[in-house]
Amino acid sequence: MQFASSFKSTNMSTKTRNIINWVLAGLVAFIFIGSAIGKLTANAEALEAAAKFGLNATTYKILGVIELLSVGLFLYPRTGILGTLLLVAYMGGAISTHVEFAQPLIAPIIISAFLWIAAVIRFPELSKRLISNQ
Repeated sequence: MQFASSFKSTNMSTKTRNIINWVLAGLVAFIFIGSAIGKLTANAEALEAAAKFGLNATTYKILGVIELLSVGLFLYPRTGILGTLLLVAYMGGAISTHVEFAQPLIAPIIISAFLWIAAVIRFPELSKRLISNQ
């Protein structure tokens, strides 16, 4: 968490920091929007993956809508922290589902870690609250 505060205190220009923040946010959005599109279009590959987890097509589409709404909240600066928390909770559910059905855990763990890194860099107040001594 110390990285976020050192990231902000470097001699990097505000413009450069903003570019890095939006690139990271864009990558997070790309991951989740791609996943949501697969769920909403209900293509054969996505439905096959859903069936492995015991989900029907309707439930899978609802998960896609939840992903899109959460990404929207993440991208909008005023609601970015709320969107972060919703996406982290969503990924926690993905990790627990992977554990339950004995699926590989590496992808949801990497996505969660990347999400946290992007959020801590993008929202310095988040890291301050997480490491606060009060």
